[in-house]
Amino acid sequence: MPAFQFEGHSIAFTEYGGGPAAVTPAGGRGRTAKSSHADTRPLILVHGLLLSQEMHRPLAEALAARGNRVITIDLLGHGESDRPRDMWRYSMRFFGDQVVALMDHLQLDEAVVMGTSLGANTALNIALTAPQRLRGMVIEMPVLDNALMWSAMAFTPLLAALTFGERGMRLVGRGARAVPRRLLPHYGNVMLDLLRQDPGPSGAVLQGLFFGRIAPHRNDRRLFRTPALILGHRRDPVHPFSDAGMLAEELPNGRLLEASSLLELRMHPERLTGEIADFLDEVWSGPPAGAAERPAARAIKARPAKRAAKGAATS
Repeated sequence: MPAFQFEGHSIAFTEYGGGPAAVTPAGGRGRTAKSSHADTRPLILVHGLLLSQEMHRPLAEALAARGNRVITIDLLGHGESDRPRDMWRYSMRFFGDQVVALMDHLQLDEAVVMGTSLGANTALNIALTAPQRLRGMVIEMPVLDNALMWSAMAFTPLLAALTFGERGMRLVGRGARAVPRRLLPHYGNVMLDLLRQDPGPSGAVLQGLFFGRIAPHRNDRRLFRTPALILGHRRDPVHPFSDAGMLAEELPNGRLLEASSLLELRMHPERLTGEIADFLDEVWSGPPAGAAERPAARAIKARPAKRAAKGAATS
């Protein structure tokens, strides 16, 4: 797997490109070869907390087939990248810097960055520290003000298990690694990889994030000019829909897209993938984000239609 160096550590990434792929007789698109890179329209996909770039492989292939140069990354402490046990190496600022370093490594002046959960907050941090490098953002399930209590309740027991119960978690990991990957579907392996990996570095990642700011302050977010498509869904206290709606209201060029559930983009991705592809077409067809006047945030409601209507109300 390709990798580059960031502050003495290896950061793994994968490229997908070469599209657009031909439309098949059934009306879908074929898959483009990883070795045939597109030269334009770079999109960087950033995974969720303690997951890996594998979570975005189906989406990367689908968007590459539409003519985008798609790059997935394993942030430090995740996937195939180095996993040091020093908690001070993990913060939202460092994660954002790693994505910018990937752009430098690939000689990309700008890119669209899409992130899920941890990856969403990483994209927001890039908008704070290096907005000139962003052509657009796709923010899926941001973790902001309204997620604080539920996130603490969800991840504190996990942090304790990974830190104080490391020996027991190693035994669990040994059992998880004994499960052949071929027996599980793609996302089954993505989730089981949480247990397959060494628990020590995972605990360090959580410790580092617990001791730092997980997202830019809302006063800073209101100043972001980068076009943003924000994906959220209901009935998820760790990624509350109210955070997605709030962010769409805060961002001058923010647009809200409501998913039917956490699983829609994974199990039934056609509608959301189409909306993301249309957003990419939009940001790459126009000039870079500048000093345009702030439009009202728009909401796109979940429904079975191929393209959902863009309304003016947000939840």
